[in-house]
Amino acid sequence: MISATPHAAPSRASHHSLDTLAERSMSELDALYRAAAVSSTMRAADGALTGRMLAVRNLPAPLRAPLRRWAGSSSFVWEGKTFQAATESRGRGHNRVHIPRALGRQNLFPFDTSFGPSAIDGKPTLILDYDLAVNPSYIRHIHDEIREVAPGLFLGPAMWKTARDKILVLWFALDARLS
Repeated sequence: MISATPHAAPSRASHHSLDTLAERSMSELDALYRAAAVSSTMRAADGALTGRMLAVRNLPAPLRAPLRRWAGSSSFVWEGKTFQAATESRGRGHNRVHIPRALGRQNLFPFDTSFGPSAIDGKPTLILDYDLAVNPSYIRHIHDEIREVAPGLFLGPAMWKTARDKILVLWFALDARLS
């Protein structure tokens, strides 16, 4: 079993925010994630966390700035994730989306949470498991994980699971401090 104890992380400075993380490149986000600490308890992420898509892999340069602006606006459909710890090491959650004039606010795509090895570097992380019967098959192929880059501020990769691999698609952040 992976230990859920935190380790030293020089990147946990309080100057990080959703806005400053959104200014980072894919490689800078990767370095921050590798230096970040896993939470010591599942309860560290409890609640409705405000989310932001940060950077999408292989996105053409002309689309990067407009997509980052949209991701930081109130019109972006993904609002974040809600977590509920069941124990110190397990929990569940769902994504919050808002599609005005169509579906309104919805809680979609539930996931189970646990601590385990990261697909990025093998170190401990909080894993979001979407492989649940209630989710459509394309959602069951998603692998998310998060670590804290500052108290209450989580950074994570969203990956696509294949039969042999997990492929990085994008980086996202979740902020409990804005709840």
